[in-house]
Amino acid sequence: MSLKSANAFLDHVAEVLDERQEMYGDALPLFEQVATRWSLVLGVEVTAPQVALCMMDFKMARLTVDPKHLDSNVDVVGFAALLAKIQAADDGEV
Repeated sequence: MSLKSANAFLDHVAEVLDERQEMYGDALPLFEQVATRWSLVLGVEVTAPQVALCMMDFKMARLTVDPKHLDSNVDVVGFAALLAKIQAADDGEV
């Protein structure tokens, strides 16, 4: 895939987010479920926004191995977009 511009990359990210929403449903309930599971495993409260941040950090760690890995770059931006959506929902904006 040729992504010669930032806008083409962002369009690709939007397509991936749409595909994942169709496959898995809205992200907020999933992130809340993950937060609940991680809270049990870690013994501390984890929130849905923290899940998004941790997933971004995981992808960033992968990018230290291969900074040009398209899927990881897409996922970092996608998780950032989902973080903004979750925060907006927490603020009652959605």
